[in-house]
Amino acid sequence: MTTARTRVAIIGAGPAGLLLSHLLEKAGIDSIVIDSRTREEIETTIRAGILEQGTVDVLEGSGASPSIRAKANKHDGIELRFAGQGHRIDFPSLTGRSVYLYPQHEVLKDLIEVRLVAGQDLRFGITAERVDGSDSDRPRVIATDAGGGALEIEADFVVGADGSRSVARPAVTGSSTGGYFREYPFAWFGILTEAPPSAEELIYSNSPDGFALISQRSPTVQRMYFQCDPDADPDALSESEIWEALQARVPGTTLVEGPIIKRDVLRFRSFVAHELRRGRVVLVGDAAHTVPPTGAKGMNLAVADVILLELALRALLLHNDESAIDAYADKALRRIWKAQHFSWWMTSMLHVAPNASDFDRLRQLGELRSVVESEAGRTYLAEAYTGWPIEL
Repeated sequence: MTTARTRVAIIGAGPAGLLLSHLLEKAGIDSIVIDSRTREEIETTIRAGILEQGTVDVLEGSGASPSIRAKANKHDGIELRFAGQGHRIDFPSLTGRSVYLYPQHEVLKDLIEVRLVAGQDLRFGITAERVDGSDSDRPRVIATDAGGGALEIEADFVVGADGSRSVARPAVTGSSTGGYFREYPFAWFGILTEAPPSAEELIYSNSPDGFALISQRSPTVQRMYFQCDPDADPDALSESEIWEALQARVPGTTLVEGPIIKRDVLRFRSFVAHELRRGRVVLVGDAAHTVPPTGAKGMNLAVADVILLELALRALLLHNDESAIDAYADKALRRIWKAQHFSWWMTSMLHVAPNASDFDRLRQLGELRSVVESEAGRTYLAEAYTGWPIEL
């Protein structure tokens, strides 16, 4: 067995793990980051990327993604469409904030480059098997390399930033599924298409046929979704049937069609771990919580976790002050549950449930009108979508 020693062992080279290692290094705290994937897999897996203004401020201000504001596409609002009409939610006029379209894999490219230039001990192809010793002052990550060789990383603290199938979660909650869970009765049929944007800003459309989201990726590639059954086969529809389904759910906008280069079905789940920390092991990002994508909260929640955790680890490891790490879970959970509510609210307001009655449908339209026709309603949506201040 190969052994390694570090102050903080981080499982997962996603946005949470890499940003945490970056912030820790600036504070003079060394870390080892491991991930079972290759660098190419991490950098080419396309994920959504609506970033709150606070997230962009952190990534740019810390040097983790120094040119992100120049490369990202700033969005000052979204459109809610229902009953055949569009209603724009203007973020700056309501909150003074905006959001930025910058795909997650581009954030990861920036973070990996910055970390490797800084000399980060970043190990790809290393699969964590388990975390031992969470209640001791020397927790350990037990892992294997790509060739099957055993690796043990001993640390002062272990961070599980390894996604929804977290290996670190059992060391904190007692099981891989220990948490509060909700599964939704619908999914998103998603496509990537080679075409210019169909709209300047994102369109969230509620229609009698179900929800649709007209999103973007770049000037030449767009991401679009429509509501479907969770067990839908992404290969069952022809391209013309896909475009017909999308167009029917966005009346009033003629979609710019192009070759469909990727298709998938994205299931909807909400999850919050029963515990975020046990002893010297802590969970962040998707290892701690997942949300439906309707509220654009996933990566932003992970960044908020990291900001709180980095401050707590700095106090603990540099000053032997345990107060911040003891308060970490409660502080993080306040934001997590607000984000869970917002994501659930957006999802339930915009999607048509499989068993929806006429009453349910008309009530839903009344809810949408209550939001767009009220400055208070529009402000709540804008505040939540663009992100709440982080409570330090």
